[in-house]
Amino acid sequence: MAKQVRVMRMSVEQPLWRALTGYRVLTMLYAVGLFATAYDEYDRPGVAIAYYVVLCVWTLATLPRVQNAAACTKPFLAVDLAIAITGIVLTPLVVNDHHIDSGGPTLPSIWTAGSVLAFAIKGGWRWAALASTPVAAANLIERGHPARDTVHNVILVWVASIAIGYVVEVARASERTLARALEIEAATRERERLARDIHDSVLQVLAMVQRRGAVMGGEAAELGRMAGEQEVALRTLVSGGLTSVSRVSDDVTQGAVVHVVDEERDDDEPDGPLDLRALLAPYASAKVSLVEPGAPVPLPPPAARELAAAVGAALDNVHRHAGEHARAWILVEDEPDEVIVTVRDDGPGIAEGRLAQAEGEGRLGVAQSIRGRLRDLGGSAELISPPGQGTEVELKVPKVSRGKAGLR
Repeated sequence: MAKQVRVMRMSVEQPLWRALTGYRVLTMLYAVGLFATAYDEYDRPGVAIAYYVVLCVWTLATLPRVQNAAACTKPFLAVDLAIAITGIVLTPLVVNDHHIDSGGPTLPSIWTAGSVLAFAIKGGWRWAALASTPVAAANLIERGHPARDTVHNVILVWVASIAIGYVVEVARASERTLARALEIEAATRERERLARDIHDSVLQVLAMVQRRGAVMGGEAAELGRMAGEQEVALRTLVSGGLTSVSRVSDDVTQGAVVHVVDEERDDDEPDGPLDLRALLAPYASAKVSLVEPGAPVPLPPPAARELAAAVGAALDNVHRHAGEHARAWILVEDEPDEVIVTVRDDGPGIAEGRLAQAEGEGRLGVAQSIRGRLRDLGGSAELISPPGQGTEVELKVPKVSRGKAGLR
């Protein structure tokens, strides 16, 4: 038997990193294009060309650095921001007064916003505020006075970067919450699966030892009493104490990661469907009649096995509660969209409120071994038991999974 592990990644910020990568390249080309179209306004074009060479080489060489939060380190962010601020401060030294007075762009132009946004995506709104403040100061120094358009651009970059940083923080918190919810769901489903397996094996054996010991008397009676105590303790543990971390979540660079550990699977398990009739045939006996279609009843292997196990749990209840002389009938119906299996007996039926009482006592034969299995398959389990008229359990399983269905 082997367990299969699937990794689910949930990341809102990863698309932001990809968008930032494209933004940096496009704005680099835009800044160079602005320089080419306004070449006559540059008193020292050689200095500007040297800066643009550095800007282009840096942008293209550091593209892997803006792929995710792990690669985008603090030293990289510091150097990136320094290049942007250097370009802003150099602008008055390489352009004429007309360029500045007319509100012409700085050397890096809107490429600077990419540096600030990298801070926002990496560290949230506080990092965004920290990065946008020196950029704002550099823009005011470059212009020489707080002109309206300069102040407008500064506030726009400041507000936008802080807003994006805040959204990233909220998204990360939501991802962690979702991962935790998936972990809890997985633990609950694993607990229910273990409860079914234990009920179908260990608890049944302990109950049988208790009954046989009471009949035989002597030392066997003491052994039966101890088995009964262990049965009660194990039922209590199964009903409320078992937990399993089938899915664990971590806040890593690529978002919340959920490792999904699937149920055990036989390596030799066939890939094709199983014939449900073959799994139900062993239940037929002198006291159990099996009525089935003449053609195969194909179901996916997990669904077929779980449905057969639910039928077995229903028959165990018949043998245990309806008496040794009770008869049972299994009817298999192969409908176009679902498979219906009905288990009926001629016992005394179930008293009103007995199922709820049994579940409260930790007796999970119906709650987990039957209804729990059908719920996990996306089907339903209906139990009809008029007092004195036997019990009928109707199990429905869809041939195509449609999610969890409500159970009655």
